[in-house]
Parts: sequence; structure tokens; C-alpha cells
Amino acid sequence: MVNLESFGVFAVSILVQFLPDDVTVEAQVGESFLEVAQRAGVFIPTGCLLGTCHACEVELEGEGDIRACITSVPPGRSHLTINLFSDPTW
Repeated sequence: MVNLESFGVFAVSILVQFLPDDVTVEAQVGESFLEVAQRAGVFIPTGCLLGTCHACEVELEGEGDIRACITSVPPGRSHLTINLFSDPTW
């Protein structure tokens, strides 16, 4: 196993808040938002898991709509807020 810290790469954790549930969980940079939500017990509907069906579309505050199955936690911020949509067709 490669020790990334020896290359100056450190795991960075970021707080992700899911609204309207008001659930906050720690996430790692590069982890998909869908994985973070599942770990936090927050339900995000899925369809294709490739991003093309848009079933997992949520709003990343300050960034706009993203697809949680294919979008990863970005570096550079200490806190992110995800607004969940309620779509009765999913």
C-alpha cells in the first residue's frame, strides 16, 4: 500500500450538510455525494448510477444542480450544503 502522506497528499475531511433533513456528516475529498448521503442515512433516489437519468439530482449550494452519483466532494471548502429535491416521479 502506498503511503500518500509521504508524497505530501493528506486526506481532507469536509462537513456536508443535507437539507431539509439537517443531517451533517464528515466526508472525504473525492468521495461521491451519493456515498456520503448513504453513509449518513440520507435517501437520494437513483436510477442509472451513471448520471444520465438525473434521478439523483440535488442542489449543491453555491454551485447549482449536480448529480450525486457522479459528483465527488471537491477540495478547498470546509463545509458544503446539499439541498435535496422531492420529485414524486422517482
